[in-house]
Amino acid sequence: MGTDGTLVISPNHPVFDLPEIVALEHGLFSRRGLEVRFAEADETTYDPSERDPIARRKEALYETEGADVYNLCEWGGIDRLERGRRAGRIDYLRPAVVAQALVSFDPLLNEPHDLGGVPVAVNEFTGSHYTALHLLGNTLARQEVVVRHVGAPHLRLRALRSGRARAAMLMEPFLSVALKEGAHLLGSYFYRGSQVVAPHLGQEHRDAYILAVNQAVDLIRERPWRESAHHIVREVEGDLTPEELGRSHVRYTHAQPFAAKRFHESYAWMKSWGLTEGRNDYGSLLGTG
Repeated sequence: MGTDGTLVISPNHPVFDLPEIVALEHGLFSRRGLEVRFAEADETTYDPSERDPIARRKEALYETEGADVYNLCEWGGIDRLERGRRAGRIDYLRPAVVAQALVSFDPLLNEPHDLGGVPVAVNEFTGSHYTALHLLGNTLARQEVVVRHVGAPHLRLRALRSGRARAAMLMEPFLSVALKEGAHLLGSYFYRGSQVVAPHLGQEHRDAYILAVNQAVDLIRERPWRESAHHIVREVEGDLTPEELGRSHVRYTHAQPFAAKRFHESYAWMKSWGLTEGRNDYGSLLGTG
């Protein structure tokens, strides 16, 4: 907990943080005895094209103890706990089930097979990077898969618009903006993410947090989509209305345990691509060892 007794969330994109946003809106954390808030941080402090994952906003806030929890893709959760200096654990697989989609404005690119040797714009060591490898690695020979670090999704969208990138991985709401502007889909990959929590948070607080988040998921699924969409489209204000946000590439379910079988499968895949040195195991990263 923070020095004021508040559990602080390091913010991710609203499409991933929506359950926490809704839980705060409806007082679901406080009903379970938790004081929760999002960390406040000046966006201009962080470079959206930053290559070092630990220097990016959500990771930097956690590393400097400005936040107690944050979510990111499951492979990124493993990477950050290996790469960072601050200890932590992966508590569960987050409720946001979101697709990163491979998109292009180039009429010569129409399916993943067309991407052999073509650089795909990603943000290194995030969901866009890992899902690109999953998507293309099941179609192309690995030596033909080329990813290029561009940075945050708005930078990838900008690179697509300008022609500096022929293809990019995008998630909502940037995906809906690209499709609205005439881009086309070449493929998509759905994935969960993981919740990284600070080592000092006790089981009682973690359990209460998850229960509140799951209750928020139930509200999201029950209420009109527009009530959720307006939170998500605020990242692209002016380019997309809540009514224009697609629903087919995002959904919300209850948080799930990060089972040993899944962890080992994900970890083995990361090692096969040289994305981890393989120095950790299930127990050390999930706090069961």
